Amino acid sequence: MPGYKAPVEDTLFLLRDVLGYERHGNLPGFADAPLDVVEAVLAEAGKLAEEVFQPLNRVGDIEGCARHADGRVTTPKGFKAAYEAFRAGGWIGLSAPSAYGGQGLPMTLTSIMGEYLSAANLALAMYPGLTQGAIAAILAHGSDEQKSTFLPKMIAGEWSGTMNLTEPQCGTDLGLIRTRAVPDGNGSYAISGTKIFISSGEHDLTENIIHLVLARIEGAPQGTKGISLFIVPKFLVGPDGSLGKPNGVSCGSIEHKMGIHGNATCVMNYDGAKGVLIGEENRGLNAMFVM
Repeated sequence: MPGYKAPVEDTLFLLRDVLGYERHGNLPGFADAPLDVVEAVLAEAGKLAEEVFQPLNRVGDIEGCARHADGRVTTPKGFKAAYEAFRAGGWIGLSAPSAYGGQGLPMTLTSIMGEYLSAANLALAMYPGLTQGAIAAILAHGSDEQKSTFLPKMIAGEWSGTMNLTEPQCGTDLGLIRTRAVPDGNGSYAISGTKIFISSGEHDLTENIIHLVLARIEGAPQGTKGISLFIVPKFLVGPDGSLGKPNGVSCGSIEHKMGIHGNATCVMNYDGAKGVLIGEENRGLNAMFVM
């Protein structure tokens, strides 16, 4: 059976002898991550990739994800336990700010961890990978209220995240987006439209999924200059962080991408789902590209 050996020693050689890791000790996070800490973190990341992620790579691709009649999607056998091991280890928040529950270590370590996990099992690694991208966008462009509402749960791995760009009529030409955002008069928007090829769009690994959705507010300029970004949770979130009712977001079908059948690549339908604007109106691409 094919295996995977994380190149921990090679990575340490590059950090220590080629890139001069210790010369960057004055940068944020590096003071808390001397080389002995880096060695320990990478050793554990390698073990996670080799022993937890890699054994599920082939079996996950053979089984794939399943969409049920009620729109729920279940991941392959073993994925939930593997994700829980990843979540419990605090890996999603490795480089996230401590103010929201992260460890505040250098992004360098998260990038290396991502390489190990993606090499071992890309389909599984994509679930937290999309979450980390959504975290970055909310950190960069979200309001204080949005950060306090969403980031602690996402950084803890209890909620996951996605990015929703592509639509049936437009792939790379995002200026053709038709998904609509209609103000509801209470500071929120009703989001309606269809997105396709949405990685990790629906699954059973987390209790909530925080979708970052590109849409066009009524009256916005044509083309890419009229696109805004919205936070649209699968389940509505109360003021105290508790989960409310479903939010008009559903998975219409699953796509089957070669080599990553274990990741739920979804057609996502938004039927008047409640969303909140992140960043400025008509600056959605600017906010999304942080991911």
